[in-house]
Amino acid sequence: MEQELKDRTKRFALRIMNLVDALPKTTSAIAIGRQIIRSGTSVGANYRAACRGRSKAEFISKLGIVAEEADETCFWLELIIEGNLLPQSKVQPLLKEADELTAIFVSSIKTSQQNQKSKIGVQKS
Repeated sequence: MEQELKDRTKRFALRIMNLVDALPKTTSAIAIGRQIIRSGTSVGANYRAACRGRSKAEFISKLGIVAEEADETCFWLELIIEGNLLPQSKVQPLLKEADELTAIFVSSIKTSQQNQKSKIGVQKS
């Protein structure tokens, strides 16, 4: 699963890069492009960093950053659609992927937190 998510988030970053290259060269599109290239590519980079976490707490903390960046990417994609910067049909599949990645990482955080709490409870017994 870990390698699968590493690959998926890398593909997502590459798709974001292609989308940014397709944006018009207007002031607003350039500004949004700079933002989404940062958030969209950092999803994969931060997930890789989370996987190298030295503790469960560090892993959970870094996953929080991944979820935030994925959610921020959703925001920029929504602006691209609602601002008519690109056709919705070209952006919607990427927005769907960003939503799915956000949900995966939020769920992973919750599961990791529950697992950490249950281990603490077992150690206190």
